[in-house]
Amino acid sequence: METILGLDLPTWWFLVIGGLITGYGVLDGFDLGAGALHLFFNKEESRRLVLNAIGPVWDGNEVWLVIAGGALFAGFPLVYGVLFSTFYIPFMLFLVSLIFRAISIEFRSKEPWAWWRRMWDISYCVSSIFITFLLGLVLGNLIHGLPINKQHEFTGNLLTFFNPYAILIAFTTLSLFMLHGAIYLVMKTENRLYAKLTVLVNNCSKFFILCFILTSMATLIYVPHMTQAFKHHPELFVLPLIAVLTLLNIKRNIDSRKYFRAFMFSCIIMSCLLILFAIGLYPNIIISSTAPANSISIYAAASSNKSLKIMLLIAAIGTPLVISYTVFVFWTFRGKVKLNEMSY
Repeated sequence: METILGLDLPTWWFLVIGGLITGYGVLDGFDLGAGALHLFFNKEESRRLVLNAIGPVWDGNEVWLVIAGGALFAGFPLVYGVLFSTFYIPFMLFLVSLIFRAISIEFRSKEPWAWWRRMWDISYCVSSIFITFLLGLVLGNLIHGLPINKQHEFTGNLLTFFNPYAILIAFTTLSLFMLHGAIYLVMKTENRLYAKLTVLVNNCSKFFILCFILTSMATLIYVPHMTQAFKHHPELFVLPLIAVLTLLNIKRNIDSRKYFRAFMFSCIIMSCLLILFAIGLYPNIIISSTAPANSISIYAAASSNKSLKIMLLIAAIGTPLVISYTVFVFWTFRGKVKLNEMSY
């Protein structure tokens, strides 16, 4: 099998898709977290400020999700088909939630009526929580494994997705995004709203630490296949160690009110957790909970080597452009949020 820099093409595409999903989690994570916290703000001015904190970037951040979906279809069409047929209902609910989140942000300021804005505030908050919860639910089921038969068909039902482990992962995802979003908002605000957010950041950090500990224990006890790679490669234990140290640094920087550093560490811990997820799965993408032989590996699901090579070249050109655009937008809209006639 053809290799590039010592790695075969399916592994390269596994890394590319993992990087895109990580980029989406880091970038859209604080948007969704800010949305989940939206109803904690009671004043009209406060709600407008937190909306405008994410206003210039939220739709651009979703580009990473679109690219990740396209890369999955191009690199591993079998996995794309199995995932979208298996999670058909969750993904449809996910898309509906994305739509309501977008129109809630855009429609809220179109009318001055209190009931109108209250309605879209609730829609924005609920849809953000729902999106985050569904993302965590899908992730939890991929870690836990799915009942897949020899024909790679899902043999469970809707209730299969709501197993205790997947629900725990969903709450952990929600807690992480809320922490990520709260830290971002506290960097973008000032005065009374800043003071309120400092309290929210502390509460969110406690919520995430609790979920992190519970998830770590549950994974070690109930999902032993996720630790197999660490038994064969003990050097990988540096990653969980980095995750724990990063978590401690988030709390330390929050306590000392160094919120930019805390935000960077929240990006790192999100990346570390997704890397640990990828290591646990590799070389599989979908694990069968009924029969390991029915699991789908990157080698069984990959497109032809020629296709992977051409698309890898396109990705090598396109990804730096997307990163450059993202950096430019964040640099352009840096600093504290100020309301004006063009604000939401």
